[in-house]
Amino acid sequence: MPASTVVTGMVLSAMPVGEYDKRIVLLTKELGKISAFAKGARKPNSALLACSQPFSFGEFSLYAGRSSYTVISADISNYFPELRDDINSVYYGMYFCEFSEYITKENNDEKEILKLLYQTLRALAKKTIDFPLIRLVFEFKIMALSGMAPQVFKCVKCERTSDKYRFSAASGGLLCENCADFDKKSLRLNTSSVYALQYIISKEVEKLYTFRVSGEVLNELTACARQYLTHYLGHEFKSVELINSLQD
Repeated sequence: MPASTVVTGMVLSAMPVGEYDKRIVLLTKELGKISAFAKGARKPNSALLACSQPFSFGEFSLYAGRSSYTVISADISNYFPELRDDINSVYYGMYFCEFSEYITKENNDEKEILKLLYQTLRALAKKTIDFPLIRLVFEFKIMALSGMAPQVFKCVKCERTSDKYRFSAASGGLLCENCADFDKKSLRLNTSSVYALQYIISKEVEKLYTFRVSGEVLNELTACARQYLTHYLGHEFKSVELINSLQD
């Protein structure tokens, strides 16, 4: 690897290091998830001050040391300023970044997840779709991109299609009425909820945030997402507490 390299990516998180420095986590097209030091980024007049903030997307010039990267400069194309002015947007944006940081790996091809994160933050900024819907679309799609997609086109057990399904996290997707006894905790879904799941799993990232659902469908899919993430990740995200605090 050359001594320096340019990557395209987004800052997922940043933490102070020492008196003036920051350690940032970047999700990049070229290298997957990486950590890098932004020296002097906490100084008021630092050229790296703005580019070391979460949600910052652009090109980062890095020096590759023996065991870590150091940010030399950055050309930021989108800071997502709309998110920073609204507490709801900030908390949801933090959640999407935290989730992405948790599920991605270094030196792995994470281009699609980076694209998903970018499009999700754009949807947040536009505010044309309700945030809870953006959240569940993101959750199901990032699980699919990570190789953990639920089966939503036929019954997981008998592999037959049906006009009535239940959702089973333990079984890994849909169960028809005949196979519902495999999971007593499975959740009943109406047809619109099944169609929404199929759309989320199958559509390309650019077309994800182009639909709305009824309150009933939103509630059903949210229950499915909570069950599915608990079963396959079993991880508590700190930013979820912040989102929940908005509803208290």
